[in-house]
Order: sequence, then C-alpha cells, then structure tokens
Amino acid sequence: MELVEKALAGNRRALSRLITVVEAGDATARQALAALYPHTGRAHIVGVTGAPGTGKSTLVNQLALHWRAQGRTVAVLAVDPTSPFSGGAILGDRIRMQALGGDPGCYIRSMASRGSLGGLARSTGDAVKVLDAAGFEIVIVETVGAGQAEVEITREAHTVIVVEIPGMGDDIQAIKAGILEIADVFVVNKADREGAERTLRQLQMMLHLGAGEPRDGWDPPIVQTVANTGKNIPEVAAAVERHLAHLKANDLLAPRERQRIEREWTMIVRESLLNELFARIPASERDTLIARMQARQVDPYAAASQVVAAVFEDSI
Repeated sequence: MELVEKALAGNRRALSRLITVVEAGDATARQALAALYPHTGRAHIVGVTGAPGTGKSTLVNQLALHWRAQGRTVAVLAVDPTSPFSGGAILGDRIRMQALGGDPGCYIRSMASRGSLGGLARSTGDAVKVLDAAGFEIVIVETVGAGQAEVEITREAHTVIVVEIPGMGDDIQAIKAGILEIADVFVVNKADREGAERTLRQLQMMLHLGAGEPRDGWDPPIVQTVANTGKNIPEVAAAVERHLAHLKANDLLAPRERQRIEREWTMIVRESLLNELFARIPASERDTLIARMQARQVDPYAAASQVVAAVFEDSI
C-alpha cells in the first residue's frame, strides 16, 4: 500500500499516519502490518520503566540526544495515561522533549495506554514494528509509571531500564512489584539528592540476595544519574549497548525474539477466537447467561464452558 511505501522511504507524515492506522487495529492495520513485517527485526528495542516522578522522560530525552550525537537514529514511543474523555494520550511528548524537535534522525510519538495492564496497549507493539521497519536503529519505549504491572514492558523490549530515585517513601519502590527481575540496567536518577547512596546500596543488596545466578548470565549494572544535567548519561547508554552485545554473543537474542513472537501470536489468536465466539452468540443468550450468573444459578466457569461447547458443536 502507498502509505507503507512512503513510510519506508522516510516520509515522516506517512510514518505518523501509519502509526495512527495501526493503532486502530482494523483490517487496514493488519494489511499495513503484513506489508511492514518483512522489514522488521533490526532495531534495538529499549524499554524504560519505573514509578511516576523518577524522571523517565528526562532520561529518555538525554539518551536520545546522546545516541543522536553518535549519528544513530532514534525513535521514542512515550506511552501516556489515557484521557478519560478522548481516549487519547494526555501528556504532550513534544512538550517534554523539545530538544529533539525538528531532528530528522529522531521521531517522537505519544501513545495512549488505553487502560492496558502495565500501561502498554497492544497497539504499542504494532507501533514498534512500524518504527523498526522505518529504519530507526534504536526504538525507546517509555512506559507510563503504572507501578506494579510495569513488567509488561519485557514483552516488547530487548533491554529494560528500570529507573529509581532516592526518597520515595518505600526504600525501593519496585521490589514488591517484581521489577528487580525484569531490569537489565538499573538507573538511580536524581542522584544528587540525599539518600542516593543508600538507594544504591539497597539495590546492590537486593540483587546479591536474589535467587542464584544472574538471569541469562547478565549481572544488571546500576548507574547513578542526574538526568536533567546529563550526568552519567553516556554510562547508561554504554550499559544498554553492552547488554545487547551480551545477548548477541551468547546467542540469546533469537530465543528472546521467538518467545516474544510466540506471546504476541498467542495473544492475537486468543483475541481473534474471543471475538469470533462472541459474534456467534446472540445478545439475548448472553444476557440470559449473565442474568443466571448474577442469580448464582450457574458459576462463570460453567457458563464459559457451556458457551464454548455450544459454539464448537455448531462448527462441527
């Protein structure tokens, strides 16, 4: 399709329109993604996550500037909270990342989380494919600071940066959420604040008290930064690049990509089957079944089995 051809040729307006198309998730989106898919699989996908107020956007901005100074092309997907009125993203990416505006080697896009668990809508993965196919070497996915469900970022990224700051009340906010298990690189941002060294030591302690060997043989480094001044940004970028080199050197990149593809495919199959199933059930029957569950005449598991069995019997 023409829009895909223009986006692959570097047309920014077409790229923006194409992401809007894939966000819709309709038949046109599927057609576009099918045309793009052979061009994907080249970008380094970097996830940046952490609690609200940790300075993720500032860190992303500085990382993008650093990589651009090295001549590398960078795209940023900022997954923002969803507006309860419009369903769109309510935080302006170009307000937060003005320094990158107008740079032909950088592209910034806000996407609404749409209430998705962990702040990542399914369409985020499709938007990543668009940017990957468009030739960006690094695609940064910055997630909304939704807290405990941020582990969803691991489904999209090759390298995950977890951002912490000192003085957040709880000593390490992410420990209870299992964030420690998903981080490939830790950043203690706002390290000029009191308590930064304590936060660093606690992270080190938690890592060393973790369950046995490091995941995939990689021991996550901890980098202290002051993102709004650019302090230690090159060190964060170097840690990200070392992690990708580690994955490649140990033949870990292909298995991770296979797992990601399998998860995505399973999710699409599940969603397709669910839509097909509901399309075959008359609304009156659904209402009756829900009323029976509400009256405690049938439990939800039995009701689900009843519906699935009826649909499959009709298909045989």
